[in-house]
Amino acid sequence: MTKKELVQTVIERLKAKYPDVKCTLDYTTPIEMLIATQLSAQCTDARVNIVTKDLFKKYKNVYDFANADYDELCEDIRSTGFYRNKAKNIIAAAQRIIDVYNGEVPDTMEDLLTLPGTGRKTANLVLGDIFKKPAIVVDTHCIRLSNRIGLTKNSDPVKIESDLRKIVPPEESLGLCHRLVAHGRAVCNARKPMCEGCILNGVCKKVGVK
Repeated sequence: MTKKELVQTVIERLKAKYPDVKCTLDYTTPIEMLIATQLSAQCTDARVNIVTKDLFKKYKNVYDFANADYDELCEDIRSTGFYRNKAKNIIAAAQRIIDVYNGEVPDTMEDLLTLPGTGRKTANLVLGDIFKKPAIVVDTHCIRLSNRIGLTKNSDPVKIESDLRKIVPPEESLGLCHRLVAHGRAVCNARKPMCEGCILNGVCKKVGVK
């Protein structure tokens, strides 16, 4: 089985198991998605959603974030961890969006990566969920599962993204990433994956082809 055949099988099986998937971060606007994703670094989505429930009521748009008091914003996002650096990046990113992009979150990888606190994972999530563009979101679940399944041998997120782009149909890319998250949480966890009865048992390299 080639890697393209393997990934197609994985896509079909995960689609059957998790037909309706979406980003687990709560947001309503592009700037909210960007900030929620920045806050999710080294923090659970569940915790971020608790924080942003009040945060997005207090700061309603990119201008509110650009003009936020640094110390106050630090306190608002403290429980997400690394809050000082996150607050600095959020304010700076909002200011750049206003100064360079007329207050609108940009819709290209090149432009998104110029925003403070925005790496490829965040940029891909924004491109996929907000702008409906092909996107490979390489988070911890994607790294773990794509290696276990046999879709890549790399551990570097940028290399994994490159490997997956070569074999995943563009229109399936974001859905696959969201389904890897769902499967990683429900079945293929880090410490003790439940391989017996797993829908990928038989094609996953971790347990071998049967």
